[in-house]
Amino acid sequence: MPRLALYALIVCVLAVAAAVVSFVQGNLLGIVWVLLAGLSSNMCWYYARRARSTGPHSVS
Repeated sequence: MPRLALYALIVCVLAVAAAVVSFVQGNLLGIVWVLLAGLSSNMCWYYARRARSTGPHSVS
């Protein structure tokens, strides 16, 4: 897995955890965390697919 995809995955997991904590506390700021989780999930998917399509010998 490429480095950027791994970073995006970590951000996604942390954003989901923050959203859960926000909603449990009754804070509507969790909506922002859900949106950030969606964005970082798409970034992880994009970078992983791009690395797979260019092959293992590409420099990124």
